Amino acid sequence: MVNKPDSNKARLKRHRRVRGKISGTPERPRLNVFRSAKHIYAQLIDDVNGVTLAAAASTDKDFDLNGGNKEGAFKVGQKIAEKAAAKGITEVVFDRGGYIFHGRVEQLAAGARESGLKF
Repeated sequence: MVNKPDSNKARLKRHRRVRGKISGTPERPRLNVFRSAKHIYAQLIDDVNGVTLAAAASTDKDFDLNGGNKEGAFKVGQKIAEKAAAKGITEVVFDRGGYIFHGRVEQLAAGARESGLKF
């Protein structure tokens, strides 16, 4: 029997490779994305001080859509952009977390861009 490759292990390897090249600052934090089968999460991270500046997720109490689809991901992107604007953040470095820039990850980015974040 042939073992299937561990897709999460491969994703983490890609994520580590990308994280070696990008880093968030207080002026331009890193917009990190994590997706599971049912939900999607986004964080604005200042890597210099090691703090999360803002976070949005499809698991939030005031979230009414399904986070496992593109519409939910778009809404999470809008929410993280609103929270960033409230803190005075307009530019971010996008960290796709080792995922392909396609589907829900792409829609989260589109929602954030539409609400005023610049990548």
